[in-house]
Amino acid sequence: MSQTFHRSANWISRFSIIAVALTIATGLGLVMLVARTGLVTRQGEILQQPIQFSHAHHAGGMGIDCRYCHTSVEDSSFAGIPPTKTCMNCHSQIWTQAPILEPVRASFRTGQPLKWIRVNDLPDFVYFNHSIHVNKGVGCATCHGRVDKMPLMYQDAPLTMQWCLSCHTAPEKFLRPRDQVFNMSYEQPPNQIELGRRLMKEQKIAPVEQLISCSTCHR
Repeated sequence: MSQTFHRSANWISRFSIIAVALTIATGLGLVMLVARTGLVTRQGEILQQPIQFSHAHHAGGMGIDCRYCHTSVEDSSFAGIPPTKTCMNCHSQIWTQAPILEPVRASFRTGQPLKWIRVNDLPDFVYFNHSIHVNKGVGCATCHGRVDKMPLMYQDAPLTMQWCLSCHTAPEKFLRPRDQVFNMSYEQPPNQIELGRRLMKEQKIAPVEQLISCSTCHR
């Protein structure tokens, strides 16, 4: 009885299976790679704001503490966006006629708040508490980058789950003394691991098993 298929069908079928598998693997790899780029994470993207507010000028040049504008960062789950009155505390005295600040003056006159666009915006299914991180010794710059050097604010970190877990699995690499949390120019000492482990005990950091538990961030 003659063969239905030529012998070459054996290697053709094997090659086809391997080619399909490689194509699928490559496609998945590209999807995962793109998902970690700024195209998806919006890392480094500068958003259009109602005013071109410069953190480099206010926080860097003038040395204004983060907490002057973000008043709830130590006590609340959110950092808070300052009301117009906070801006006018200074700008009712200086740059009172600057055209660029007219939206601030208009907001103060009418009582209509400025519509700022949140730069570091986590998905709704992620729970993040600013006060816990601040009070446990996580510096502002650890997540937000050197804000004091940003003429226009942008998202410095990818804010992916993998990025968060890099800290939750090894907190000792990132912790700093509480009095240095708001210090943008803070530099880690050579004995960071030793210091971090001591701070974990002093500041009663939860065990890693709890930090990486799903329910810690997804509630």
